[in-house]
Amino acid sequence: MSIEYSITYNAENEYENPVDNASWQFLIVPENNETQELMSVDIKNSLGAKNEFSENGYGFRTIRINTQEKFQNLNFRANFKLKKISLNPFGQVPIFNIASNYELVQSLDFKVDFEPFLGQTQFTTLPKGSKNLFVFDTALSIFDNLQKLNNWVYQFIKFNTGVTHVNTLLEEILENPEGVCQDFAHLFCALARANKIPARYVSGYLHQGNGYFGDSQMHAWVEAYVPQVGWVGFDPTNNLLVDDNHIKVAHGKDFNDCSPLKGVVHSHGANKTSHSVDVQTQQ
Repeated sequence: MSIEYSITYNAENEYENPVDNASWQFLIVPENNETQELMSVDIKNSLGAKNEFSENGYGFRTIRINTQEKFQNLNFRANFKLKKISLNPFGQVPIFNIASNYELVQSLDFKVDFEPFLGQTQFTTLPKGSKNLFVFDTALSIFDNLQKLNNWVYQFIKFNTGVTHVNTLLEEILENPEGVCQDFAHLFCALARANKIPARYVSGYLHQGNGYFGDSQMHAWVEAYVPQVGWVGFDPTNNLLVDDNHIKVAHGKDFNDCSPLKGVVHSHGANKTSHSVDVQTQQ
């Protein structure tokens, strides 16, 4: 069984003074994987500039736009249609060999293989003295500990928009535990990695209409590596295991690797940017 989605991403850019030229890179295209099939991509911009498709360092599709004429307003609109396979995230959970799994994550080969998603980054660095905020219970499986961590982060941070921004560090979150999905995901990654579990930051879209936190913009969650299973998605903003409500775009070490929009604009003065996301299911 599958669900068909129609996703519209809209970005409006207004500039106080004319822009001579600009370059943008969008990381907003849903990926093709074993649980989702991208069926169509329709992209338009108000300047009629050419859309160039490329890939980032992790192999995810990007859209690049370069403008050659002066402008003060730009609208970018993308529509994606995809099919998402219905899945039960608990359906593939085996009987875990708990002791051997903890031995595995301590092994040198494992640490080398997963090094990119075990290390600290600017946004996943815990302040001194806070690495024991959440310590795994080795009597429980890694999967069970990650579920407990998911719940812990959900309880610890209060979802609140307008309090944090894209450059907010964990030090600020621990002092004032309020924020949005990016902050939940960074804290989960940091604490999973502190317990020797690889964790990667994921960006994507979330089914709207279910009352989930973070569904009005691009959403963020985490994939953690579980021995005997592989990468498993956790959404600490909503205390969920990732399922067919989540539509993945990309993953990386933190937000920097998954930023939906990066750009260089040659102009001066103020500018205003707004984004909106509409996620609809197709009957």
